[in-house]
This record gives sequence, structure tokens and C-alpha cells, in this order.
Amino acid sequence: MPLQVEVITPERKVFEDEVDMIVIPGSEGMLGILPHHAPLFTGLGAGEMRLKKGTLEYVFAVFGGFMDVRQDKVTVLTDSAEHAEEIDERRAQEARQRAQEALEAAPASSADEQRARAALQRALIRLRVAERRRPRRS
Repeated sequence: MPLQVEVITPERKVFEDEVDMIVIPGSEGMLGILPHHAPLFTGLGAGEMRLKKGTLEYVFAVFGGFMDVRQDKVTVLTDSAEHAEEIDERRAQEARQRAQEALEAAPASSADEQRARAALQRALIRLRVAERRRPRRS
């Protein structure tokens, strides 16, 4: 029996389908969810979410939120989820460059440094996910 997965952001439902496995960044590290997983409610971190269905793999960049696993149904409520095909690689490269320059310029405050580090992390995640442009066949 496959997992029924829904990925929802404040703006839209990003994904809804049955999959064989989900790999997602939890707040404490990567989590792998297979059918018949024990019930789980956990916070999410920023990173790469992979959904495997047969020989296809769908890859998303996700940034925070929560995941609820109950009876072969997984609901991912995330602040942001971008499919690999939606990511503009040029814009992500530019964002990475701006963040690196901000960090090298000795930020005025620790808040400025934290914002620059968060922007750099988001850009690097987007670039990593963008490398996987289309569903892949295993």
C-alpha cells in the first residue's frame, strides 16, 4: 500500500499523489517515511525533499514547517516548497552571490549576519535541487 502525500504551502497545494517513499529534512536530520510508518508529528528544517514513486523521483526544496504521518497518509505543511523545475537557477546563483558578499562585507549586526547566512542556505538548497530538473528514472 503506497503513501498518500500532500504537500501544502500557505499559497497552494504543491503536490498530491501516492508515493512509495518520502525523504524529508526534519528539524533534527533527514527522515525517511515508508508505508506503515508509526504515527509521527515533527518539525521540518530547510533542505531537499524527495518523493519516490516507482522509478520516478520528484525533488523539492522545502523551507521549514511540519509533517504529520498517520495511517499511510503524510501531510507536509511547509512555509515554502519549490519543485526542481520551478527554480530559476540564475536567480539562485545571484542570491548566493549577494549573500556571500554580504557575509564578506562584515555585517553591521548579528541580525544582518543571520539574515545573510539564511539567504545563503536557501540559495544553496535551491541550487542543489535545481540540478535535478526533471523526475528521474532509477
